[in-house]
Amino acid sequence: MIINLAYIIACVLFILGIKNLNKPSTARKGNMLAALGVLIAVVAVFFENDVVQSWNADNFMQNGYVWIIIALVIGSIIGLIWSKKVKMTGMPELVALYNGFGGLASALVAFVQFLQAPEGNDAIASVAIGIAIFIGALAFSGSMLAWGKLSEKITGRAIVFKGQNALNLLLLLVVIATIVIYALPGIDSSIRFTAIIVLSAVSLVFGITFVLPIGGGDMPVVISLINSFTGLAVAAAGFIISNTVLIVAGCLVGASGTILTLIMCKAMNRSVGNLLFSGFGAVDSGSGKGPGAEPKSISAEDAYLILEAAQSVVFIPGYGMAVAQAQHVVKELAEKLEANGAEVNYAVHPVAGRMPGHMNVLLAEADIPYEQLKTMDDMNPVMPTQDVAIVIGANDVVNPAAETDPSSPIYGMPIIKAYQARTVFVLKRGKGRGFSGIENELFSMPNTLMIYGDAKGTISSLSGEFNAE
Repeated sequence: MIINLAYIIACVLFILGIKNLNKPSTARKGNMLAALGVLIAVVAVFFENDVVQSWNADNFMQNGYVWIIIALVIGSIIGLIWSKKVKMTGMPELVALYNGFGGLASALVAFVQFLQAPEGNDAIASVAIGIAIFIGALAFSGSMLAWGKLSEKITGRAIVFKGQNALNLLLLLVVIATIVIYALPGIDSSIRFTAIIVLSAVSLVFGITFVLPIGGGDMPVVISLINSFTGLAVAAAGFIISNTVLIVAGCLVGASGTILTLIMCKAMNRSVGNLLFSGFGAVDSGSGKGPGAEPKSISAEDAYLILEAAQSVVFIPGYGMAVAQAQHVVKELAEKLEANGAEVNYAVHPVAGRMPGHMNVLLAEADIPYEQLKTMDDMNPVMPTQDVAIVIGANDVVNPAAETDPSSPIYGMPIIKAYQARTVFVLKRGKGRGFSGIENELFSMPNTLMIYGDAKGTISSLSGEFNAE
């Protein structure tokens, strides 16, 4: 009774946590509520009948408490080290790893349940075991590949080959067949074991072939999608071991991840199917209009003269700002612009960066006032009134080709209309293309001025010019 009550309290805290994550101003509170829910659920495990009955003072290796504590200590140490050492640029890769390990844990729970009853469970439990192994293994291998692309251990471009979709369909059919074989009554235990091994191996391969054709520019959506898969695997694992908190938590993660995926696809004007199977970014992409005018560059000193006279400035952050760790100097420059009489805002695209909410987290780290964080829909109507738009490391989310060039791979994608500002400063490390490999028409527009170099150094130079007044 007490354990079930603890699980209910934990589930309520999970729901409140996700609810509070809806707004930047309450996100920290939501994270703490969800963490408290996890703590309550973990403590409740110590009082589960199976754990209590496993107490054996004579043989600690068979003592459930010992293994739980060992797992907690190892997990806590790894978590603390990661949280201290990871940089904002490495956060997307870390989230991908978390998703993968969550899927792996769910698959292992299902596999252990199979080992405890190799002769077979009832049909529903057997199907749940098969689903947990399939989704968990897929989430693990897919997340590892996503991590490799995000960390640039392998190419971030989409990797496609002839017959790829047919191979995925074949793998999916094998998965379904092995689950059916395992769940059928009267099947020999050796055949069940073979089916589970084949299911595990094919699921791992399917996770790789599933993510291969997805380019680096789509990684924020992929992370969200795999996160939802992990949630489903956790829910299936909870069903297998009759754990209420796992079922509820898994369903919450699965549902919220799916909703976020759909929202991000809408922000890119693409369907989930197009995202998964189009091979976006597999070929060298450029504007169908051919090369435009040579981008005009400007020094930080000359850019200051324009900023000094500006009455309205909007910052548009992208992954380049995370790479440069420029968020704190951006806030410093914004404060000086405000002191100079300018109105300052930040336009954040839903898929900017390399994970959902990447830019929001980055700006929150620098204590940017929440009221200055504007969505794309909020900022676009007033963009023509902005004296200066400062694009920091963003590419596709400000590319006018999405509106003007039907041959562009991103045509139809809603963008932040930075090109409508009176003057556009683009802070960029070099003249190369963005992560998705698409040429940006904004760079060669008449009102755009490029400022090459490290974004943090450039912003610091601009801020220093105000100090020199």
